[in-house]
Amino acid sequence: MDSLPQKSPFLEKVRQLMRVQHYAYRTEQVYIDWIRRFIIFHNKRHPSKMGEQEVVAFLTHLAVTRHVSPATQGQALNALVFLYTKVLQRPLQNLDGIVRSRKQPKIPVVLSRMEVSNLLSNLEGLHWLIACLLYGSGLRLMECMRLRVQDINFDRLSISVVNGKGGKNRIVTLASELCTPLARHLESVKTVYERDLAEGYGRVYLPYALEKKYPNASAEWGWQYIFPATKRSMDPRSGILRRHHLDETTVQKAVKLAVRKAGINKPASCHSLRHSFATHLLERGADIRTIQEQLGHSDIRTTEIYTHVIGRGGNAVISPLETILESGDDHLQSATK
Repeated sequence: MDSLPQKSPFLEKVRQLMRVQHYAYRTEQVYIDWIRRFIIFHNKRHPSKMGEQEVVAFLTHLAVTRHVSPATQGQALNALVFLYTKVLQRPLQNLDGIVRSRKQPKIPVVLSRMEVSNLLSNLEGLHWLIACLLYGSGLRLMECMRLRVQDINFDRLSISVVNGKGGKNRIVTLASELCTPLARHLESVKTVYERDLAEGYGRVYLPYALEKKYPNASAEWGWQYIFPATKRSMDPRSGILRRHHLDETTVQKAVKLAVRKAGINKPASCHSLRHSFATHLLERGADIRTIQEQLGHSDIRTTEIYTHVIGRGGNAVISPLETILESGDDHLQSATK
């Protein structure tokens, strides 16, 4: 298939509009890629000369020929809706003819407590700390990578997740066992930060227009990434040389290697630690609404998948009688024998 230059004037126009509207950099990359594919699929015709018929043909091709997942097809649709609504000012009207990808029921990969323990024991240093946060707080990997120093509250044992998936904010638990190693890690991060400042750097990316509103905030300690990159790099949008957060692929590779070393015969990944967090909370009797808030799910039905994993009812509640029996009530114990 013929290629389309990444720096074509039209794609640059789309890119600039997305930046004006404060779209995340990853969303920008994904949407640009799908728009490129759409144009190439139709032999490089300009989108202004195409419409609903061509969009339906492209999305149907993805489902029928490429066999993409429903999420991938939906992502492509969102990109094209943005293209026609925001860029071309010509909203799509009728897309009823799209052949939809079939949604297969997907059970999350969940590790047992012993498997989590074995996985963590095969990780060291920074990767161990990150994996502990993923499992101990139910964080998504990128949420963890984007944490700032000010997001950690040691007194309340909580972590503020700012602008998580879907742009939502939430507060999650911080395991008390991680306070000491996390505090030590921050000491080493602060040393790097102070060295960067001394060398004329030390500023980090700030979301939205905060950098203009608070010109000095990007150089403050509270805004620094908890897991900074080992090297400075050029910001692809502003062209400024600064230290970004750690590349998530390094953590993914370390966890995959730890899974193999631990002898875990499951397709486990970083996200499996988040699934395990939710499942183990349910097994301990946590309320599903609380778990929904911890995970940041908009719909309770998304959280309820974990009740199917452990094979218990929708509320996943442990009977209070169990606690009474464990406390040693003689009458109840004799009655159960």
